[in-house]
Amino acid sequence: MSQPIKPPKRKSPLVPGPERTRIAAELREQYERGGVSIRSLAQARGRSYTFVYQLLTEAGTRFRPRGNR
Repeated sequence: MSQPIKPPKRKSPLVPGPERTRIAAELREQYERGGVSIRSLAQARGRSYTFVYQLLTEAGTRFRPRGNR
């Protein structure tokens, strides 16, 4: 008999409702007021750039132009 197929393990757990909202607000504060880059935020949290960008978008963040212009 064969073993049941298991889904691959996630590197990072999903973040549910209220926790997600809290983290998004913290990231937005650091990005907008602290001037921290998305890459730096992602690295500090152990998350992907895409995850952090998505949370910032959900939080209504106003993004800076790319690069040092």
